[in-house]
Amino acid sequence: MSERCPSQPYGSESLTEEERAALEFVRLLHEAKSAVVLTGAGVSTDSGIPDFRSPDGLYSRVPSYIFDLDFFFETPDRFYALAKDHLYPMLDALPNVTHTMLAELERRGYLKAVITQNIDGLHQKAGSKTVIELHGNLGLAVCVKCGTRYNASHVLKLLETSPIPLCNKCRGLIKPDIVFFKEALPEKAMERSIQLSQEADIFVAMGTSLVVYPAASLPTVAKSAGKSVIVLNREPTPYDTLADRAWNVELSRFSKSVLKLLEGMT
Repeated sequence: MSERCPSQPYGSESLTEEERAALEFVRLLHEAKSAVVLTGAGVSTDSGIPDFRSPDGLYSRVPSYIFDLDFFFETPDRFYALAKDHLYPMLDALPNVTHTMLAELERRGYLKAVITQNIDGLHQKAGSKTVIELHGNLGLAVCVKCGTRYNASHVLKLLETSPIPLCNKCRGLIKPDIVFFKEALPEKAMERSIQLSQEADIFVAMGTSLVVYPAASLPTVAKSAGKSVIVLNREPTPYDTLADRAWNVELSRFSKSVLKLLEGMT
């Protein structure tokens, strides 16, 4: 990297926990050749999108079987009735400071890619260029019969006059392009994620509880390849003891601190 490493005195007692973590985080990235980040629902909560399992998360509002593949195919009208109120509104959300920070790290050459478990498309909205979506993207949809692809806006338009969106070409059922329970992750996306986890010097898990597999296996993949693992999450995760660094921090304050450090670098 051609940029100068941040010069703020490390270990100063005046620093908050987020500032301390940000300073060491930026220094580690500065010293590494490359890094990759895995993001989860905790990255998008500051954009008004609920996570899943917290007391006020999505599963406190809708049953978890909304993402069950059998439920979708057996009662698509019930799925879409729930999705209209509780899923599709996330597409109106705007990126928050953590999305912005990750896009800036990529722009400066620190990040090779963002691997995300999120389906909201906010990394792309923030400007991230290389985004691997392990669980799909709610902004897209596909006909399960002929494979014709649609935007979510088209699906929502169809739902104004029908409880079930059907394909314009073959009248097949249109399914959101997201990974449901009992569905395999996109093979190419998972293969690329494993490759990046093995190649990048630093693997960062951010805003994810690391309990949903196979995405949660990526820190182990990186560690087994001799790479450094960093975990950043509001709550402890099962991988904190595996990680070289594990910080339980508020991501918005952490991200603001990272951006401030980056602004001071030449």
